[in-house]
Amino acid sequence: MIWAKQDSVIPGSSGASVAVQRGANSRSDMGADSREPGAAMTREPAADSRGDAKFVEFIDVEKMYGAFHAVRRLNLSIGRGEFLTFLGPSGSGKTTTLNMLAGFERPSQGTITLDGKSVDRLPPYERNIGMVFQNYALFPHMSVADNVAFPLSVRKIAKAEIAPRVARALDMVQLGRFKDRKPAQLSGGQQQRVALARALVFQPTLVLMDEPLGALDKKLREHMQIELKQIHEMLGVTIVYVTHDQSEALTMSDRVAIFDSGSIVQIGTPDRLYNEPATAFVASFIGENNALDGVVESVSNGRCVVALPKGLKVASLAIGDVCPGAPVHLTIRPERIALSPAGGLSDNRFQATVDGRIYHGDHQRLLARLASGQVLTVKIGPEATMATGDAIELCWPTSDCRAFPAGAVADGKPSNTGRDS
Repeated sequence: MIWAKQDSVIPGSSGASVAVQRGANSRSDMGADSREPGAAMTREPAADSRGDAKFVEFIDVEKMYGAFHAVRRLNLSIGRGEFLTFLGPSGSGKTTTLNMLAGFERPSQGTITLDGKSVDRLPPYERNIGMVFQNYALFPHMSVADNVAFPLSVRKIAKAEIAPRVARALDMVQLGRFKDRKPAQLSGGQQQRVALARALVFQPTLVLMDEPLGALDKKLREHMQIELKQIHEMLGVTIVYVTHDQSEALTMSDRVAIFDSGSIVQIGTPDRLYNEPATAFVASFIGENNALDGVVESVSNGRCVVALPKGLKVASLAIGDVCPGAPVHLTIRPERIALSPAGGLSDNRFQATVDGRIYHGDHQRLLARLASGQVLTVKIGPEATMATGDAIELCWPTSDCRAFPAGAVADGKPSNTGRDS
């Protein structure tokens, strides 16, 4: 990246061709409907098997734009060599958090450390951070090789060292034979790989990626996800990645931090977030979920019975402050619902009517209407042939259904601690 400082070119963190004024305020990830959270919970460091669990730390970090609270009391630890993804909707605070780590923004409060040293007053070009953007930010008049060499040149690396380092970086992203081409002569995926090579060629301590695959089509995007994960495994570099695509986050990440309204509402491994969402927001944002609204009838040993309309009752796990008489939001994954054979045993069994089928090649989505009038989506095999109007029976175990307090996160307040939960 090129950093603008008194109209002069300063060595940037990745050599990309974007000018950024020091101290400029980027509001690209702000939203107007942020909600005021409760008090932040006690901070706990994140454990990571790759190395130093506190390679990057956010300590009581907040970011304000006037009266608008973009990031709220953030405490987060990132392990050395970790692939951590910031996931959330637009305006949730994920890009603002990334910009503070990059040095584009300064925290309104709190401290950010990198490898044990505060970077709060360190300009972006002195942080030794690589950056990959959605729009590639390549120099159109330079060859691929010259684009990749740019961060080395501005760092005054000896010319004899530049050529072999560029060659290794291009070979890593399988673009060695395109070194003499201009960016306009490359596909979108190839341009993004050039941007990645440029971000890695100077061996940064940390690489930040802001929606880097957002401009690619679905097939190429999925291919690049695999390539990025393989490069991360090969190099062991620490990567912090921003996306609003939950499939992308689950595919590549060691851990995922889910943002909502300026706070991290849950952080953990992809499988933990998918199988054990801590809030109704996480349950709805990660993967596909059926939602049923009801009222708690009884609670015992972390489980509850929920009354639905028309006298239906569902046995579920009770998540958070769930008490008798309170309205709750039930969630159940489509793949956790089975078509019950006659006489089959299950905690929850319901008669339903087929409303329709959606064919997806390797599976189908069955739309099933309960007696309560609520419609569930059920994932079934591609060979199923039931027709609209057919009567079926659905079942699922208590352990696959989660009841959250209606209209709130599971514990009534966002957890902005950066801890696994």
